[in-house]
Amino acid sequence: MTTPDTSVRPRGHGGAFSPEAARADVPILHRTVNGHPLVWFDNGATTQKPRQVIEAVAGFYGAANSNIHRGAHTMAREATEAYEAGRDAVARFLNAPSPDSIVFVRGTTEAINLVAASWGRGRVGPGDDILVPVLEHHSNIVPWQLLAKETRARVVPVPLLEDGRIDQDAYADLLSMRTRLVVISHASNVLGTIPPVREMTALAHRYGAKVLVDGAQAVAHLPVDVQAIDADFYVFSGHKIFAPTGIGALYAKPEVLGTMAPWQGGGNMIESVGFDRTTYAPVPHLLEAGTGHISGAVGLLAALNWLTSFDRDAITAYETSLLAYAREAMATVPGLDVLGDAPERVAVLTFTLAGHEPGAIAAWLDRDGIAVRAGHHCAQPALAHYGLTSAARASFALYNTREEVDRLVASLHQLRQSAPTA
Repeated sequence: MTTPDTSVRPRGHGGAFSPEAARADVPILHRTVNGHPLVWFDNGATTQKPRQVIEAVAGFYGAANSNIHRGAHTMAREATEAYEAGRDAVARFLNAPSPDSIVFVRGTTEAINLVAASWGRGRVGPGDDILVPVLEHHSNIVPWQLLAKETRARVVPVPLLEDGRIDQDAYADLLSMRTRLVVISHASNVLGTIPPVREMTALAHRYGAKVLVDGAQAVAHLPVDVQAIDADFYVFSGHKIFAPTGIGALYAKPEVLGTMAPWQGGGNMIESVGFDRTTYAPVPHLLEAGTGHISGAVGLLAALNWLTSFDRDAITAYETSLLAYAREAMATVPGLDVLGDAPERVAVLTFTLAGHEPGAIAAWLDRDGIAVRAGHHCAQPALAHYGLTSAARASFALYNTREEVDRLVASLHQLRQSAPTA
């Protein structure tokens, strides 16, 4: 048996990109649902996995399964090398200054909660403000509410404009010397909005505030450079970027990471333990108690290798054109209304259809093998901005095509002609 490939160099497609090449690598896209070829337009919830990721995870379990960092035998060394190669790949992918600035977590939600607990508890206090735009995912709202309740700080919502952009004038007015933290989604999961995170970060830093950027919806669509953004924290989930579930990453500036206290205790985060004195491992291991998701890190490495084997700028350009095509095509459906119209956005279209509940829309489309999301999308304040509690969402990825958009629109036209559900 062979050991897993831990190379962090892009390979496989030589930089060339086409949706057909991407689709050829993703087995699940070739199945049928309800007798129809699958159309996966639920990428905002999770992305599908290329065979390179599936094979990497299977190869790890078949050839190198071992715990890491605590063994002297061959397989322990191989597993450790694979795990740390995943960390190195994340650092390169984000243009982080060092792999030591990357902490493995279960995903975006855990990363945000880690920052709230490990950094926030010691630095947010009574009278401090945490600025949270209305477009945020619940995972970037609730942890700050819990922290604010514990520390007697305030969570201050930053309003949206009608087109789904963050109101930058209001943001500037809300910033003050009381602002301890600003949190921003790099891309909205429900509106697709891409805020000017670099400019917002620079403005927050003038007041001495730290900035956390939620990259969950951005990393699969946009090249990310954490040093250019100058974010103090950047977080994302592997399953949003073609990797397995249960793995994600937290980036923190080295000088910030070095001030963070242990979050959980035991296992990998210690150097020595005694009843009189316990000493801790250096970061990032300080924040990685217990056995990590080793196969997840192997899968994340493979996913990043796969994605970066394509020209990222070509992917972004293609998804932008696909979004424009879908927007124009969906405008032909009477009674269909798309939420938000921000000029900078990722390939997400959240919509309502007059006379039809969002859940019924999703169920109808599923009959035709088309998977979309319906509900509040864990972004209830953003929906409330438009007077809604629920909507349907089609979210695209590099492996989606115009032909699939045509199938979506044709099915919506047929639904429009059926009996209303609301």
